[in-house]
Amino acid sequence: MTFGERITSIRKRKKISQSELGKKIGTSGDIIGKYERNEVKPSIEVASKIADALEVSVDFLLGKTSTEIDKQTLKRLQDIALLSDEDKEHIYYTLDGLIRVAKLKTL
Repeated sequence: MTFGERITSIRKRKKISQSELGKKIGTSGDIIGKYERNEVKPSIEVASKIADALEVSVDFLLGKTSTEIDKQTLKRLQDIALLSDEDKEHIYYTLDGLIRVAKLKTL
């Protein structure tokens, strides 16, 4: 999936028009359309604004990762990274248990 296809997919899923996205980042809907059709490549600063507006990581928009991580999850991961190793282990242990329970519910 290209940069433009990712923007289009996320924007449509969030029910945001090209014009609305353009306003959020300080440009026009026409320019957003050009990004989506891969006619124009945005600067890294603009790509960052688009990612922020769509609440995804720049890495996801650029295709560096196939996992879409929302801003809330990313913020939590950054907070965890700042903790001590011992605190991280407690969090990982708790998360592992919660994930196992959630997976069992889907069976």
